[in-house]
Amino acid sequence: MTGSDSDSSTMAGDHQPTPQKRDPLMNPAKYPENETEANLWAEPRAVADADIEKEAGTAGSSDSASAPTPASPTGKPTGPGGPPGMKPADFPDGGLDAWLCVLGGWCALFSTFGLINCVGVFVQHYSSGPLAGYSLSTITWITSLQVFMMTGSGAVMGRLYDNFGPRYLIIPGTIVYVFALMMTSLGSQYYQFILAQSILSSLGSSAVFNATLNSTMTWFFQKRAMAVGIVASGSSAGGVVLPIMLTKLTEQLGFPWALRIVSFTFLALCTITCLTVKSRLPPTRKPVALSDYTKPLTEFGMLTCIAGYFFFFWGMFLPFNYLIVQAQQNGVSPSLVPYLIPILNAASIPGRILPGFLGDKFGRYNVMVFISFLSALFTLAVWIPGSHSTPAVIVYGVLFGFSSGGFISLAPAVVAQISDIRQIGTRTGIAWAIGSLGSLTGSPIGGAIIASQGGSYLGAQLFCGIAMLCGCLSFALGRWNQAGFKVAKV
Repeated sequence: MTGSDSDSSTMAGDHQPTPQKRDPLMNPAKYPENETEANLWAEPRAVADADIEKEAGTAGSSDSASAPTPASPTGKPTGPGGPPGMKPADFPDGGLDAWLCVLGGWCALFSTFGLINCVGVFVQHYSSGPLAGYSLSTITWITSLQVFMMTGSGAVMGRLYDNFGPRYLIIPGTIVYVFALMMTSLGSQYYQFILAQSILSSLGSSAVFNATLNSTMTWFFQKRAMAVGIVASGSSAGGVVLPIMLTKLTEQLGFPWALRIVSFTFLALCTITCLTVKSRLPPTRKPVALSDYTKPLTEFGMLTCIAGYFFFFWGMFLPFNYLIVQAQQNGVSPSLVPYLIPILNAASIPGRILPGFLGDKFGRYNVMVFISFLSALFTLAVWIPGSHSTPAVIVYGVLFGFSSGGFISLAPAVVAQISDIRQIGTRTGIAWAIGSLGSLTGSPIGGAIIASQGGSYLGAQLFCGIAMLCGCLSFALGRWNQAGFKVAKV
């Protein structure tokens, strides 16, 4: 029945039953024609419905707002169906401002997560230099706390983003981040590295990282995972360039000046971020409510996603922290060792982009389950048996770099798929915050296992692979919650 037919029937006195509300988010395979609406009617639905009713208040009752949104021949809603800027057709999925945001996000991820991707260089330097008297497990608390603070503070940074927009986070975040790295270059004691590198620099980088990633997702709908993947590839590029840069500059100028030069590089890149990143949607200021943080934890889909974050992060950073140290102990050529992490991160560049593209095409959950399984498989089947072989270590670095890169690009897109885009900052922040507990404890646990086994890495490698396999199973459970065992784009 067309819209005009419906109006004439109503005027003639025919009382049509109110269409039952459909929830494509809970079962997108059941309503394939509405699959593009998946992230609009997620929790909290009451907020979205209230906005729709407010818009429709002069045109009819709230029942009219409950009717399905009319769709164009392309499948995108064209009539009333959401607040301004919220319908899938309102997302530009391109344009100058959108791609400038991607450019700024790439620069931000190069500077922030790019440094996280080369934490092995810091572990190597500290264990052979200023902190040589400390155990490997103790030293990795510095880098683990750095990752935890950067991702864990996302719950706060995400809320600030939702309330104030990106600019109020990116500018002060850049200043704090660069200042903290300068202070790290002056450090010589354990507590100084904890304060400057692990805490202060992470808070600054978290502000920049969260603001840019969340802003990017407001510009893209159909191409969201691909856009996030391009932005996330900046961290892989940083993971290629920064370890070599730090190693060569340390040889020539010493580690303090090497870190200062890197800090000035970050200042230049984050300045580009400040000039290019903006959100398509205006910020919505509202008072802090505990329910904003607890309500998502009552959603089964969100819980499985958070569990996937936690378990995958629990194992993911062990290769970044220990691959160099293990290679040194196992007799890998000293000339090759400094390039292992850059090799891993180089493979991660296509790993960030290709899975995102495939996720948009075949379903983000589908690709997430597959790519997280590959990470676990490569660790258990390649890293463990090939630990003493230089070619096998290189092959593992390439394979794991690709698969783990796919996780980073798909993780925010998966959360966005089950979330109201107006609360994307808070909801992705919650996922990052809880998931970061895995990154906080994973590497120290790995170090403790290595120490308890007299320097053998087998136990830590098994822990790494099994933890990521549990992450894969968590995402698979979330995928089942949406579409069951049906073959569907989810």
